[in-house]
Amino acid sequence: MSVSREQLIGIAHAERQRLGRTIQFSPPTIWEEASVCAGWWNRDIMAHLAGQDTAAAQLMNGDPAVEFDEYRASLAADEPFTVDGLNEYLVNRRSGVSFREVLTTWGLAAESFLAHAALLTDDGWRDLRSPWLSGSIAPRYLIQSRIAEWWVHGEDIRAAAELDPGFQHWPVHLTVDLGIRMLPWVLEQAGIDLQGRSVRVDLEGAGQGSWHWGLGAGETPPADRKADATLAGRAPQFALVAARRLSADDVLDGGIVVMGGDTDLAELLLRHIRAFV
Repeated sequence: MSVSREQLIGIAHAERQRLGRTIQFSPPTIWEEASVCAGWWNRDIMAHLAGQDTAAAQLMNGDPAVEFDEYRASLAADEPFTVDGLNEYLVNRRSGVSFREVLTTWGLAAESFLAHAALLTDDGWRDLRSPWLSGSIAPRYLIQSRIAEWWVHGEDIRAAAELDPGFQHWPVHLTVDLGIRMLPWVLEQAGIDLQGRSVRVDLEGAGQGSWHWGLGAGETPPADRKADATLAGRAPQFALVAARRLSADDVLDGGIVVMGGDTDLAELLLRHIRAFV
């Protein structure tokens, strides 16, 4: 990801403000209505963000993520820590407060997170690793993950409020980038070994870019090596596949994304890609 620290924090500020405007332009009635995320109300989406961004702010300041630790402490000895369980815990913790308080808490947490990120020393920016959802994470990628979450959930809220999609270059591009970077981990979690193989992704439109990515952990394919599989198409829709808002069938059947090379491998990757843990 060839984005400087200053540019990345600037992009994050812009996306936080864009989600804030989406909230302002949304009818107050939507917060107590079912969202496009199955099983969640629209207020639950923001409660989820409020909890995770509070934790991100605490970690970026070098403090413990209090609610993450409380969730761990609430688990039985044989009960695993899961992201779904954590999100349910964060949402339930905020179920008794007004939607306005939930929204305000999110805004303050997101601003605090970005302020602490800006105050990191150069050494901290380079060396800090914070315990996140599936392991330790560097500041650069924690910020990128928050940008992706804000954009994706902003699209969820925009859909509920019947607002036009917000296809902006940087949040779309960074969501795609995160999904591609996570492919080796996602494949490992699924028990799929594709070491030594690679994919090329070429996308156009808002979020456009090109990637040639190794599919084994830590692998970087040589610049002159031909990718085993290719995916090409529209960046916003590809990002929504990585966000699990569109399915592989949605973009393949409509010709929005086309496959090349080893098409079985390309389809496998499109069905597994995701930009979140």
